[in-house]
Amino acid sequence: MTTSVLIVDHGLCNLDSIGRALTECGARVAVSADPKDIAGAGRLVLPGVGTFARGMANLHDRGLAAALHEGLAQHPRPLLGVCLGLQLLAEWGAEGAAGDEGTPGLGLIPGRVERLDPRPGERLPHVGWNQVHPRRDHPLFRGVADGADVYFVHSFALRCPEENRLAETDYAGGFTAAAANGLVCGVQFHPEKSQHVGFTLIRNFLAM
Repeated sequence: MTTSVLIVDHGLCNLDSIGRALTECGARVAVSADPKDIAGAGRLVLPGVGTFARGMANLHDRGLAAALHEGLAQHPRPLLGVCLGLQLLAEWGAEGAAGDEGTPGLGLIPGRVERLDPRPGERLPHVGWNQVHPRRDHPLFRGVADGADVYFVHSFALRCPEENRLAETDYAGGFTAAAANGLVCGVQFHPEKSQHVGFTLIRNFLAM
């Protein structure tokens, strides 16, 4: 049975690469910026590149933020945030906001998105392959080995409670590489660019 997935298009997305990866993993993929389409979607993917503030502004301007809240409340289902998409699921984000007040997020995963603090010899943005270390058993990481390499491009990361942290990466003192709150989950890395490991994770999401 083919799994249907709706990619939520908020205007700051690399739609082609994540769409191809989902299709190669067996999903029937649709892309939409119409909030009405969220209610009937079997699974949701929230991708994203760019700043937290702009991402949230786009979600609100298109009516997608309200539609995500209403749709998930009425019909809980798996949602996967990718890179900026994970960050937008948080309660608050610092990136791109005027002053120090930050920007409220979707609030679907507890936590705040803050700038990484690189150690000597480390650079921002954090770009390239790095190891991911699962913190606890979760269907999203079934078959993903501790220390598996995945691909990152980011300067900010989610700080969330321990019970929501699925995986970490040892960079800039360590940061949350994946998080979840019930069926809502997200990864800071790009599974669509992470070869076998990333496709394993995508198939796990489709099986949730």
